[in-house]
Amino acid sequence: MVGRLSAGFVGILAMLCLGWPPAVHAAGSSSTIESQARELFKAGDYAAVTALYRTLPAHAPASTPFLRLSLLSFVRLGRTDEALAIYTRLNVLGQSHDAALLRPLALAVITSRVRDQKEHVRIAAYTTLAELGLQETAAILEDGLLDASVLVRARAAEAIGKARLARKSGALRRALSDAMPTVRIAAMTALAEAQATDLMARFTEIARTDEGPESIFASAALYQMGQSERLADITGAATLPDADVRMAALGVLGRLKRPASLAVLSQAVYDPNPSVRAFAAGALGEFGSPGGVAPLTHAIGDEVAMVRSTAAGSLGRLGIKDNRPLLHTLTRDPSWQVRAGAAEGLLRLGDTSAIQLVAELAQHADPSIRGAAAKALSLAPGKQALTMLETLLHDQQPLPRLMAAMALGKQTGAVLSLLINALRDSDEAVRIAAAGSLIRQLDRTHPPQPPR
Repeated sequence: MVGRLSAGFVGILAMLCLGWPPAVHAAGSSSTIESQARELFKAGDYAAVTALYRTLPAHAPASTPFLRLSLLSFVRLGRTDEALAIYTRLNVLGQSHDAALLRPLALAVITSRVRDQKEHVRIAAYTTLAELGLQETAAILEDGLLDASVLVRARAAEAIGKARLARKSGALRRALSDAMPTVRIAAMTALAEAQATDLMARFTEIARTDEGPESIFASAALYQMGQSERLADITGAATLPDADVRMAALGVLGRLKRPASLAVLSQAVYDPNPSVRAFAAGALGEFGSPGGVAPLTHAIGDEVAMVRSTAAGSLGRLGIKDNRPLLHTLTRDPSWQVRAGAAEGLLRLGDTSAIQLVAELAQHADPSIRGAAAKALSLAPGKQALTMLETLLHDQQPLPRLMAAMALGKQTGAVLSLLINALRDSDEAVRIAAAGSLIRQLDRTHPPQPPR
């Protein structure tokens, strides 16, 4: 066993086990331990660096360079709790945060969980990676395509696309043969956006033979690659008997934003299936046309709260300030879910009067409503919003804490300290969300340099 360990690591073990005095105790030896750590780190022996760090007495002084090397070594080993403890030691109150240390620490919080035994934790990790779209995580993203979880594989495919790695990813192409349609659709969408035109024959075959949602996404891929006649196939599918096919078609039409599709999306808010009506309302928001106001006005009177809530959010996404009276009416809706959608819509339109409603939502007994309040607060800059998000970060239930951590990634105020504290949350998914928001904030102020 000893033969497999580095000489540096064995030497440190000897000091610990045999009682030899560690170098840090000797007068003037801080430079010695620092140089040892530097050489070990340079050699990639991160375990030896962390063992060297453990020779330090609990409150012994240590040089900043040595602490930095120790922190980064813990990060490389995926031991983020120890790394965070060193960061706290380095970043005493009043100092500015160090992006060079904080970013790799935050990324390690996410990547160290991609093989967690709990499926929901792996899903959270890959969902965050999909939102970030980081090319530096290419190997991890492709590894996710082999996960046992369908949702993890789908998120990994989405993340490869967001990271602009789809065109050259052999693993993503192999995902087109995945056993689950959800994964195949995610892979197809990413490859279509990457203009992988060598796959057109395969997409043509899928569009011709499949009878479910997959054929819609294949047609969408072909449309994006220049086959404009495919738009008619997608439009026609929006009225087919299968509700899943109709929803797939409406989602694609909303994303493609072709003027001729507005009439189909508008008609779909009258669909007999409430899930389809909600999907149509969401697609109208993504479509973003002023012509969507009339069908959305109908949808906010729907008998199903899910439809009204989605329509409220979409009215805000249209960016038309004249829609504010409609949304103010919904702030008194019997459903708190709809009120949350109305508050989000108003905040999208810059109507800060909705903050008072959000404050009520943030104190609701239902944690899902408190989570919706946190989501809405991502659109509300200002000290009042930050104060409410800080409170929600300490909620007794994980969902509001998760949504608050995600919302802080979109804020523009001083949020780094709040997010760093959230890295210590008892829930793994909350820690992952906080880490993702930290990276967004850091990349906004300290854009990562492209590799040379």
